[in-house]
Amino acid sequence: MPPKKRRFGRVRKLPSGRFQARYRDPNGTDRPAPHTFPTKTDADRWLTAVEADILRGTWRNPDLGRVALGDYLTEWIDHRPNLRPRTVDLYRWLRAKHIAPRLGARLLTDLTPGVVRAWRADLLADGVSTTMTAKAYRLLRAVLNTAVDDELIRRNPCRIQGAGIERPTERPTATVAQVFQLADIVPGRLRVLILLAAFASLRYGELVALRRRDFDPRCRTLTVRATLVERQDGTLTFGPPKTDAGLRTVTIPAAIRREVRIHLNDFVDEDQDALVFTGATGAVLRRSNFQRTSNWRMSVAAVGLPGFHFHDLRHTGNTLASRTGASLADLMARMGHASTRAALIYQHTTKERDEHIASGLSEQIKKGRDRARSGHGQHKER
Repeated sequence: MPPKKRRFGRVRKLPSGRFQARYRDPNGTDRPAPHTFPTKTDADRWLTAVEADILRGTWRNPDLGRVALGDYLTEWIDHRPNLRPRTVDLYRWLRAKHIAPRLGARLLTDLTPGVVRAWRADLLADGVSTTMTAKAYRLLRAVLNTAVDDELIRRNPCRIQGAGIERPTERPTATVAQVFQLADIVPGRLRVLILLAAFASLRYGELVALRRRDFDPRCRTLTVRATLVERQDGTLTFGPPKTDAGLRTVTIPAAIRREVRIHLNDFVDEDQDALVFTGATGAVLRRSNFQRTSNWRMSVAAVGLPGFHFHDLRHTGNTLASRTGASLADLMARMGHASTRAALIYQHTTKERDEHIASGLSEQIKKGRDRARSGHGQHKER
């Protein structure tokens, strides 16, 4: 009795002894299975599953995912809306440094959970930090989520639990006395930059984008309206803060308001649009220029903070502010942080609470400054 003919597809035995399955897709194209099967039963089952997908309308063209990851990633970055310039730089660097060398030539359809696990393990084995590996993994996961949305692949192969979570080491904080010692060491035009970084919790880009008009006449508050973005190619751009939460008014602790006023009088042009912090020639204060002018590495080492980063001043300010009894909502608003959780509680933050934080900071500043004076003498005159 001849074998029963299949209603959908066909199976044939190869000279190797394995079985090949073929079928016609909804467009009439004759397609082979992506691999051969050890038994005819296995080939039949695969064809039955394909037929079911076609009947349900869930069948996808296997040719769609035959795109090299490197090409798709480049296009993904170029076409991604609303990416900040420095984020674009980071993504392109991650692609070139950590993703493309190992995975760039692979087709999207060839990316499996095993391939992704091996790629990540290789990065860590090669000494790439866990933080940078997490950044690269998050980028790959986001790109492949888009590939799923584009119906190029059925499922995202990035399934490693916790692989995208960064766990950076805890950064150091300075004491109030150390902040003032550091402010004493750097050139006079940078003194208030140090103080506001610590006691107003501003980012470097926000500080060097401040203009005279951003301070109220008595220097009780400052308003963050912009940030300076420095691209990897050296291009400088003034733009809005990282998020809407970054647009904020911060109360300046009373203990340093006089120093802020002196800085504005001594170093800033009367024009309301004049930058508050500049280089010696009045140019925009690049990070590299600041590092060189302040002799940063030697300066922080001199006050007992070797390896201290400028951003650690902001971390210091947040730590000090938390000691005032401020709530998470108050801290997030003052710092200009944005997240889904934070956005829900910003509405409960009031100007009075920010003034309370500044008042508490001011008390800590006075005590720390008094201790610094008793141990190191009066601040030198500027």
